Amino acid sequence: MRTRLAFAALLCIVAAMAAAEPADYELDPEHAITAFLVAHIGYAKVLGQFLEVEGSYRFDEATGELSNVDIVVATSSVSTHHDERDEHLRSDEFLDADAFPEMRFTAATARRTGERTYQVAGELELHGQSQPLTLTATWNKSEEYPFGGSPYVMGVSARGTLKRSAFGMTYAVDNGWVGDDVEIIVEFEARRR
Repeated sequence: MRTRLAFAALLCIVAAMAAAEPADYELDPEHAITAFLVAHIGYAKVLGQFLEVEGSYRFDEATGELSNVDIVVATSSVSTHHDERDEHLRSDEFLDADAFPEMRFTAATARRTGERTYQVAGELELHGQSQPLTLTATWNKSEEYPFGGSPYVMGVSARGTLKRSAFGMTYAVDNGWVGDDVEIIVEFEARRR
């Protein structure tokens, strides 16, 4: 009897240790949004998004340690639900999607700022340049997925701001027609591998 209890206790300890190990996560492209807000002549902000995004990271749920963040966005997938404006955004006056088909955010680590909040200081490669970018992220939820498919899913919301002129995109900055400050909005579900 003691041997069985000891074996059961050992199994519980091994299971707990396995659950506490860092795990790799992959963004679910059907539940991943990378969007932006930018001022238009000071009247209102244009809301746009990129329809193609993929990425991965490593997360240890027991310690809250976040690392190896890598998010890649296809610049040609930009959409503001206005065809003419979207073509202009793809042109060399903005994203120059033909010359620079991807933008990429990477971060080696993140700093935990609360129970479920982080500052993710990394680098954004955009328009042929690399600049520092810090995202403020919230770990919304992690649990078994209720709809089948991937067994375990994590949800994250992140925000940040960049100056497009820092990446060489200066069209209509001087006259104030298009804002220089771009608010970044990232919402995603990620599947544990």
